[in-house]
Amino acid sequence: MTTSPLILLLSGSLRSGSTNEAVLRTAQDLASSVDVRAVRYDGLARLPHFNPDEDTDPLPAAVTGLRAAIDAAAGILICAPEYAGTLPGSFKNLLDWTVGGTEICDKPTAWINAAAPGRGQGADATLRTVLGYTGAAIVEQACVKVPVDRGTVDGQGLITDPDVRGEIARVLGLLAGSAAPVAVADPA
Repeated sequence: MTTSPLILLLSGSLRSGSTNEAVLRTAQDLASSVDVRAVRYDGLARLPHFNPDEDTDPLPAAVTGLRAAIDAAAGILICAPEYAGTLPGSFKNLLDWTVGGTEICDKPTAWINAAAPGRGQGADATLRTVLGYTGAAIVEQACVKVPVDRGTVDGQGLITDPDVRGEIARVLGLLAGSAAPVAVADPA
C-alpha cells in the first residue's frame, strides 16, 4: 500500500502578506486535488546564522527541525523572492544549513518564481547554484515563473486566479511524479 507523497513547502520570504507565501498556501490548499500531502515549513526566522563550526552534532534545535522536515519529505517546493539580485539572506542561510547534511541529496526539488515579468532571474540562478551544491534533484519542468498579482490573493492568503492555481497544481503533480512512492504497512 502506498500513500500520497509529502511535499515540503519552503518560503524564502519573511514578509507579511508575501505573494511567495500566497503561492505556497495555495499549493497546500490544492495538494489533495493532485494526490499530494503538503506542509509549509515555518522556521525560517528561527534559524541561527550559518556557522560551519556549528554544523556538527549536536546541531542547533532549529537546524535539526529543518533537516528532519526535509528528510521526511518526498519532494521540496520553494517560492522565494529576489532581493538585490539574489535570494534574501535569510533564505540563503536556510540553504546553507542544508549543505552539510544529506537530507536534500537526490530529493526532487523545484521552485515557483512569483515575481513580476522581467524580475527574479537572480533568485532563480542562485537557487540553481546552491541546490547544485546540496545535491538536490532539480525537477526542471517544475521550475516555473508564475507572476502573481496581489489583487488575486484573497483574505485567507490564497490565490484566486484559476490559471495560476492550475499552474501550481501542475507543478505539485510534477514533483509528486518525481518522488519515490511512500510505502505504508498494510494494517491487515
